[in-house]
Amino acid sequence: MKEVEYRDLIYQKELAEVDPDIKRIIDFEEKRQKEKIILIPSESICPKAVREALGSCFTNIYAEGYPALRMTREEEKELLNFDRQLSYYQRYSNRRFYRGCEYADFIESLAQRRIARSFATPKIKAGDIFVNVQPLSGATANNSVYEAFCKPGDTVMGMSLSVGGHLSHGSKVNRSGKRYQIVSYGVDAKSERLDYEEIEGLALRHKPKMIIAGYTSYPWTPDWERFHKIAAQCGAILFADISHPAGLVITGFYPNPIGYADVITFTTHKTICGPRAAVILTTDQEKAERIDQAVFPGEQGGPHLNNIAAIAVAFKIARTRKFFNLQKKIVGNCKVLAESLQKEGLKLAYGGTNTHLLVIDLRNIKGKNGYSLKGEPAARILDLAGIVTNKNTIPGDTVTAQASGIRLGTPWVTQRGCGASEMKKLARIIATILTNIKPFSYLGLSEEIPRGKIDFKILQRAKEDVKKLVKDIG
Repeated sequence: MKEVEYRDLIYQKELAEVDPDIKRIIDFEEKRQKEKIILIPSESICPKAVREALGSCFTNIYAEGYPALRMTREEEKELLNFDRQLSYYQRYSNRRFYRGCEYADFIESLAQRRIARSFATPKIKAGDIFVNVQPLSGATANNSVYEAFCKPGDTVMGMSLSVGGHLSHGSKVNRSGKRYQIVSYGVDAKSERLDYEEIEGLALRHKPKMIIAGYTSYPWTPDWERFHKIAAQCGAILFADISHPAGLVITGFYPNPIGYADVITFTTHKTICGPRAAVILTTDQEKAERIDQAVFPGEQGGPHLNNIAAIAVAFKIARTRKFFNLQKKIVGNCKVLAESLQKEGLKLAYGGTNTHLLVIDLRNIKGKNGYSLKGEPAARILDLAGIVTNKNTIPGDTVTAQASGIRLGTPWVTQRGCGASEMKKLARIIATILTNIKPFSYLGLSEEIPRGKIDFKILQRAKEDVKKLVKDIG
């Protein structure tokens, strides 16, 4: 690269010239995303306008602290009265530790108000919802909730990771499982649905400080009112983690925990289709103050303002009819995909779905020696054909490496324009691949390694079918 002044790198040079290797890798990834059918339920396509905000000059500044309290409670129209707000800023300042944050306050407050409006209900007004948009990720948001309401050693209840919970809900390998006494709940052995009587019994027996309701692979909507009553009986904080279905919640296709949960977290990059970040909500001012302290300075330092700008854009989009229609189609597509997979002879864990995700139970697909197909080889072979999924544990699994399920979701394919006919085609391709895999295993250095093989011609036909489907949807 020709020697240039550093200021030229800042203002003039494009990525391809400054770092062609990274540019090439980005191009490879863009090609992968265009040419494959992506069914990871926690992934979605971030709109161009959101990515534009994400790459904005707000990347450059620090803004430890929070906007002026006045701004966080203003309506959007008043927030955008720049002359008025800037005059207040010049006279009263804000709650930041850095100067030069006057426009950061607009960005953060606007994101807060748009989110509050999105989650408001006839009973809970936007002005009653306190919003923290600073967490850098879902795990950071969840850790902040622990920090705000629990002490090390306190008892916390959450869904077991192996049946649909999240690492940060008390997994032994996670910080949450190491710092707190975790009581895990699961699903009914026969129905594979949440057993509220069992959850209630566990809560009354163990008296947890906090109960977590929220899931990464459990495909059914929860009963927030029932969870609220259980938490009230034992005096627990009810913590709703809606990272996966947040987009469905604000459009009415998934129950809203506002008014039932004491605190709510969600990520902004799944069904919200925004940047990789997270949000914490509460309707209690005292709890909001504890949350703010737990996030900063408790859990992290300066917020990523470019992320917050992108969140604000994502929630402007989220209040459009187009976004409502997208969420409706996401749920509809998942229903069709689930029914079609069952018609093709595949079994679904948990008995089905009424959300954006489903999990295929692979245990009925066996090799000659009776060894069942596992999620890892199944997901790898599907990926070779151009269909991206992930392995997942299901009820009955005890070892993650031997997970018996694969998890599928419909946000990404719905964004690309897929409908019912494409879901039926996908189900046929997936079923053809899975039922033609011959599962086997071998003994590794320390454990049994699951593997699978498939006839090359069958795999090639599946690849061609996927290519045609990708071409058809554009």
